[in-house]
Amino acid sequence: MTSKIRIAIKEMRAYLDGKPSSARVTRVAVPDVRGIREGMKLTQAAFASKFQIPVTTLREWEYGRRSPDMAAAAYLKVIAKNPKAVAKALAA
Repeated sequence: MTSKIRIAIKEMRAYLDGKPSSARVTRVAVPDVRGIREGMKLTQAAFASKFQIPVTTLREWEYGRRSPDMAAAAYLKVIAKNPKAVAKALAA
């Protein structure tokens, strides 16, 4: 193992143990995917089709097996804020 990897592992362990660490942590605010979809009264299939998201990905997010990355989280926030504009842009 290289020294950089060893250092990274030590930083990760310290962070996970709640000790001071120089590890950089990025937290993504995960939107309520199911809430957004249900608020629009759409099925998973209809929401996925309308916003060009693979239905399996949508299901994984809703069931909590996976979380949207930063770009997908931002996209979901835009959908929640102005779904008509997103649908119009995608239809163009």
